[in-house]
Formats: sequence, C-alpha cells, structure tokens
Amino acid sequence: MMETGARNLITDVAGLKVGNANDTRLNSGVTAILCDPPATAAVQVLGGAPGTRETDLLEPHNTVETVNGLVLSGGSAFGLDAASGVQALLREQGHGFEVGPHRIPIIPAAILFDLINGGDKDWGRYPPYRELGYQAAAAANTDFAIGSHGAGLGALTATFKGGLGSASCVTASGHIVGALVAANPMGSVTIGDTRHFWASAFEIGSEFAGLGLPSPMPADAAELRIKFRDMARGANTTIAVIATDAVLTKAEAKRLAIAAHAGFARAIWPSHTPFDGDLVFALATGASGQKPSLDAFVDLGAAAASTMSRAIARGIHAATPDPRDLMPAWSSHPD
Repeated sequence: MMETGARNLITDVAGLKVGNANDTRLNSGVTAILCDPPATAAVQVLGGAPGTRETDLLEPHNTVETVNGLVLSGGSAFGLDAASGVQALLREQGHGFEVGPHRIPIIPAAILFDLINGGDKDWGRYPPYRELGYQAAAAANTDFAIGSHGAGLGALTATFKGGLGSASCVTASGHIVGALVAANPMGSVTIGDTRHFWASAFEIGSEFAGLGLPSPMPADAAELRIKFRDMARGANTTIAVIATDAVLTKAEAKRLAIAAHAGFARAIWPSHTPFDGDLVFALATGASGQKPSLDAFVDLGAAAASTMSRAIARGIHAATPDPRDLMPAWSSHPD
C-alpha cells in the first residue's frame, strides 16, 4: 500500500519550498517553487498551446544543469512576467548561476489561460504578474495552500472550478515523489455528471473525498465535456511540476516528466489537446543521495504518474466558491 509523505505536498521532497500570491480582483495568481540548493531540471510539453520561458535550457544537451526555481502562473502570456519577480527576490538573496561577478537566478516558467474567468483584467499599462511573482517567492515555505490559490486561483475545468493541487508519495525504494499542478484543462476531471474523479484509482485514503469510481459507470462517461467549445483555442492548459529526492541526470529528469504526463491522461478527459498547453517540469533535488536502479526508476515513473493524477484531483476538490464563478466549485455539487 503506497503512503503519502508527511505533508502530502511536493515540499515533502527535501530542498523545495512553494509560495503563492493571489490577486482576488484579478481572479488570478502565481505559484513559485524555490530550490535550495539548485535542482536538476527538465521539461516535457505535450499540449498544443504552451506558453513558456527558459524551457530550451532544460533540454539535456544544453549547458545549464540546475535551476533555482520554477514558476506556474495565470495570466496567459502576460503571466510570464512573474518569473522576473521571482528572479528579483533570489538575486537580492544572492542566489543564481555564477558568471564572473554576477549571479543570474535561473527561473523557467509556464503559464495558463485564465483571462476569461470573471476577474477584472483592466490592469493598466503593465500587468501585475512581476510583483505577484516576487510576493509568491517571498511567501515560499514547506507548507502552502492548495485549491483556489496561486496559479490555480482563476483556473477552470469543463465542469468545475480548477485549482492548485499537490500530492506526494514514498516509493518502494524509499524515494519521495511530489507533484504540484495548476489544473485548468479543456476537459473534465470528473466522470460524466458525477462528483467522482477520474483519478480515483490512485487515491490514498480519502484525500479527495474517497468516493471511488461510480458503480455502475455512467453510460455517458466517455462523452467529451469541453470547456468554452466556441472559444477553446488557447483558453486552457494544465501546468505542473513533478519532483523527487533521487539523484537524476537531466535526461533522466526528462524521462520522469514524460512519465508524469500519464498522470494527466488518467485524471483529465480529454488531455493533451491542441488547445491545451499541457506541460510538466521535473525537478531532482538529489537530497536522498541515492541514484535509482533501472528497476527502481520504473517504479519512480509510475509513482510520478499516480502522484500527478492525485494532485490534479486534490486541486479541484479543494477549490472554494466565489460569487463570480463561471463554473461551480466541486464542493457545491449536489450529492
């Protein structure tokens, strides 16, 4: 029986902290993941409409091996400014890639589309995401809120509010795996018109209500439920981080990110569409000091997928109602 880490959050992976910043008027926010010491990182993009910063450097054949942090942000392309705010705080603290007398914090980022969610986006000349990024980094800790917070504040799914989710587990070889996700997919995370989560097969305890799978399965379970079908282009995206305390190379971290995408497919129907920017960053802190064997790496990849599925469901389960909601919160659904 798989067990969660102590917090059931990505910060169960030693060396990571997470901070959120919210703008309730905007109905959008930023989530910053800080790595101290810097962590080996990679990325895999499988959605057709991504929005990113500094992802090329994460490819295994490129020079920089580690990052100081990552950013998940709302705001569509405007949200890419958030990484500059995180970078500013880390530079003030003396962190970053050393080049002569300069330190350059390496902060790759990804964004989701939450511009059409009931918030006031009339922000004037410059969007607020740089300052939100700074605030999120300043708030980073091992404990943080999920649901309607940070990059998940204004997220939506096809049937319910989206949200920021996180989960962790301990593998058979003793490695910690953690996931963090801002779930804003074009598809649905629940089965048919029920409250049952597609991710239910991987649930540990009752971390997202313990409902299990519906029995019998609804006849229309496989029918597609699509968010904003009339303006779906670019109006979505699930962005995530999978992390472990194992010692991995950049190439192995990329393989872990690829494996974690299976968690999207097991939790969201449909996923990886041309109108989602589905992306997974991978972080390997190496805090365990242990490099997994090939067999253990298979287990690590499976844990990455199941933990990612759980994190997605936990984000939607924890979302809270707001009068401006275009979609109901999961907690508002009649039993």
